[in-house]
Amino acid sequence: MSRRAKIACYAVMVVLAVPFVFPTWWMITASLLPANEVLAYPPKLFPNQPQWENYRTAFTDFPLARQYFNSLYIAVLVTLGTMFFSSLAGYAFARIRFRGEKLFALILIGLMVPSEVTIIPLFRVVDDLGLTNTHWPLIIVPIFGAPSVLATFVMRQFFITIPGELEEAGRLDGLSRFGLYRRVALPIAKPALAAVAIFTFLNTWNFFLEPLVYLTDKDMFTLPVALTQYVDVYGGHLWNVQLAAATTTVVPVLIVFIIAQRQFVEGLAQSGLKG
Repeated sequence: MSRRAKIACYAVMVVLAVPFVFPTWWMITASLLPANEVLAYPPKLFPNQPQWENYRTAFTDFPLARQYFNSLYIAVLVTLGTMFFSSLAGYAFARIRFRGEKLFALILIGLMVPSEVTIIPLFRVVDDLGLTNTHWPLIIVPIFGAPSVLATFVMRQFFITIPGELEEAGRLDGLSRFGLYRRVALPIAKPALAAVAIFTFLNTWNFFLEPLVYLTDKDMFTLPVALTQYVDVYGGHLWNVQLAAATTTVVPVLIVFIIAQRQFVEGLAQSGLKG
């Protein structure tokens, strides 16, 4: 590719990136503005005097630290649980021959069922078990419910590509079926596990409907629900403080993606989810 062609290609990519970058840039800059300048038109993209106290207010006047911890530990537990059980299920469907293996196509139907359809019966079950206003339904339901179906599909598609000779060598070494999974299949499935980890963490981190339905105590809220509560004593929106809190919620997602981005791309490519 010639120099001019490269320059033109980069120019086009920069122009196409603007609609995606602009909202994030506005969120960050608006979080540093006084409340009366947040909705100014045209928007101020470079604050003259950054109001860093907006971030302090978000943590001191609201239980943001507690809500941040709620979202973080729920996302971590759901991610770890989904990685474990989806890898087990994916390995079983890919490498073990049993009478129910054809049910995998039926399981994939779970991908087409919106969460809004099942939220009412799930709430009835959770309420009957006395688990409302707790974090248990936000942890257990995603790990064993429809959100884990995609993770199982990704892991199955990856495990299908494992050469049979590797398992044969493991059997000759006396490994059991679980030993083959743990010592042969799992170590080489890091790209697929990274892909599962990223989209599971992101999906769980952004849960809104489920916490809104199951939780009533502000101290139990996760961040997506908590971000709707930034109002003053008169009921007016504290836009600058709300945007400061929203900006902090982006940090964990960026950290997870930066750490596992290479494995994430490899995992999607090798599991048949290429765009």
